[in-house]
Amino acid sequence: MQPFTTNQVPRIVAGPGRSNEIGAIVTELAGTGACVLLVADNGLTGIGLTPRIAGVLKDGGHRVVTHDAIVSDPKEPAVAEAVRIARQEGVGAVVCLGGGSALDAGKLVAAMIGARGNLEDYRLAAAALPVARVPLVCVPTTAGTGSEATAVSVISDAGGTKYWYWAPALKPDVALLDARLTTGLPPQLTAACGVDAIVHAMEAATSRAAFAENSRICHEAIRLATSHIDRAVSEPNDLEARGAMLLAATWAGIGIDNAGTGMAHNIAHALASLVPIHHGRAVAIGMAASLGWSMEGEEEAYTEVARAFGCAHYGELPMAFSGLVRRLGIRLSLAADINRLSPERLAARMAAPENAPMRAASRRLVTDEDLLLLAERALGFG
Repeated sequence: MQPFTTNQVPRIVAGPGRSNEIGAIVTELAGTGACVLLVADNGLTGIGLTPRIAGVLKDGGHRVVTHDAIVSDPKEPAVAEAVRIARQEGVGAVVCLGGGSALDAGKLVAAMIGARGNLEDYRLAAAALPVARVPLVCVPTTAGTGSEATAVSVISDAGGTKYWYWAPALKPDVALLDARLTTGLPPQLTAACGVDAIVHAMEAATSRAAFAENSRICHEAIRLATSHIDRAVSEPNDLEARGAMLLAATWAGIGIDNAGTGMAHNIAHALASLVPIHHGRAVAIGMAASLGWSMEGEEEAYTEVARAFGCAHYGELPMAFSGLVRRLGIRLSLAADINRLSPERLAARMAAPENAPMRAASRRLVTDEDLLLLAERALGFG
């Protein structure tokens, strides 16, 4: 048997309507009458989700401080402001509500409440965040990033460069998966987030750190997502499809927490530091550009991934992935941004220190020449 070590998994509470248990869950973790910081996506207040979750927490006897200013690809100054508010209010628990941006931001806030120094001190795990932190619950309203299952937060600096933060304290105590909270997600975001989950599972199952037990979870995530994503996009109120996508995202999050991501995310993070682009679309471009290259000489690693994708032969996988992306309406072409991009500029960002772990996780050795080749492919879709 191949030696392996798995990371701790948050307690998973899953099922339609189970967000109504959030008050009791916080009581269990933080005691009665806790001061709870509710970190939420800025778009959720207007559609009533943030007030509803705040109401459930208040009905559970907790005082709620709502911070609903989190935008897509949050910046470090915004997270630092949330930390300041949490300290000022004497927060005893953090609940994160939203997509990956809100979850990543809220996780980092929870870990930083008792930390010294500035956020920048902890970039790329340069310094260790304290192990102890206030109780932390993640409630995703998208099915994509899997942040509810990982010990990572990705936050941008003021200039837009994405940095990762890693620490055990960033792993939530509870991941609460309520499919009812995802039915309002527009089709294009449902598609982009779902592809992110699929890419997570594909990369974790084939990374240099992959091991069989973790890969089985990833293969199941791929099967769940590829068999339900079309229904989730076309029938947004289908709770079975929505629930399956939530589970797929969480299983894939467990997968990357154990084995990391690869060149698709390397390309995606580099792209996002150069032009505004949704993360799901960026990883779709990254995977479409790198998959054929990554598979060369790696038939064994990709055979089960291809089978989970529904392919009869592993060589069909690149076409199957690109076909899924195009069927979902995700644009691979970066023609609109080409004036701000060049293969050389993109390859330079792919080689940056913040993207080095993803390069190192590639099962296939990635040379500087390979970076340029993959950058050319990423920018070459018509």
